[in-house]
Amino acid sequence: MVKYKNEPSAAEATLNRVFAALADANRRQLVHLLTEGEQRVSDLAAHFSMSLVAVSKHLKVLEAAGIVRRRVDGRTHYLSLNPEQLTGALDWIAVYRNFWQQRLDQLDNLEE
Repeated sequence: MVKYKNEPSAAEATLNRVFAALADANRRQLVHLLTEGEQRVSDLAAHFSMSLVAVSKHLKVLEAAGIVRRRVDGRTHYLSLNPEQLTGALDWIAVYRNFWQQRLDQLDNLEE
């Protein structure tokens, strides 16, 4: 009988979506641009040499991961960063940062 891995917990699924969304350089650039505050989709698209539709698709991936929020005012769509959604990823990275920092400290101690 084949055993399958248990389904990921809600926290793991969220973390997977965040890392998948941030795996693309264009989406990371969009996140960076949104650190400046809420922006219209068309203003964000002006920074890229791709169509507005392509930028919108990238934004939808970021939305699905919860990294950005959309506000609609008439026909104008505004996006803003939801930095709290990155907390899980930062916590996960911090574990490995601490791991490597300890390893580097051990290496420094060997050199002395």
